[in-house]
Amino acid sequence: MQEGTSAIPFPRSVGHRPDPAGSDPSSSALILAENQTVIGKLPSLLAHLSAREREIVLSHGRRKVYYKGATLFNQGAPHDGIYLIESGRIRVFYVSPSGREITLAYWYPGNFVGGPEVFGTGIHSWTGVAASNSSVVWLPGKQLKALITEIPALAIGIIEGLAFKGKCYSTMAQMLGTRSATERLVHLLLHLTDTYGIPDQAGIFIGAAFTHADFAHMVGATRQWVTIFLKRLQNDGIIHCRKSQILVRDRAALAAMQNAQA
Repeated sequence: MQEGTSAIPFPRSVGHRPDPAGSDPSSSALILAENQTVIGKLPSLLAHLSAREREIVLSHGRRKVYYKGATLFNQGAPHDGIYLIESGRIRVFYVSPSGREITLAYWYPGNFVGGPEVFGTGIHSWTGVAASNSSVVWLPGKQLKALITEIPALAIGIIEGLAFKGKCYSTMAQMLGTRSATERLVHLLLHLTDTYGIPDQAGIFIGAAFTHADFAHMVGATRQWVTIFLKRLQNDGIIHCRKSQILVRDRAALAAMQNAQA
């Protein structure tokens, strides 16, 4: 983030606050969406299973740990099953032939990634990387297909998961197609403020670290444009930035910008 002045101190609690890898209280995914309540919150893939059924499913999987920045699967690579997120945060994104990236979503615990071809056929349409240190359970496609014939509740969980992802990607497409880059970034800042906001005398701190590049990939803009726009908001006294921390000094003004653009 753009370096700010030292006149507005950032509290130590924010600086030392761990990245909210999966602690999103309002949803089980961070995605560009007009209305987060329409998407709702996905129950865990294993929510409908009995304790014994969970044990059986997990016995067919392999627990893996991915450190921040590590790749789970690559766009264009053959499918080999799904990854059930136990902890951490997984970023899924698409890379165009020109090399430009668009983030589809950040997925939190309870979700699975690696679809939509959950049975290990076809190729991956996008790439998945660990946005923070993460623990997942890899379920091979062939075993997963056999398991759902034995455990109907698992099939329900997979269908619910795919439906949830479909709603997420649909709302993202709607935002990209009907809202300007300015509207999208203001909307994202408000959502992050409401989700990770830490009230303070100076305003509301966003207790989650995102770089200018992260914002650019989420709203479909360039990093340079994001930097310029955030600097404009800072000059107007609406936000204050320091490295990867943002203080929203005037949420009402930020919301008014969104309403004015609508």
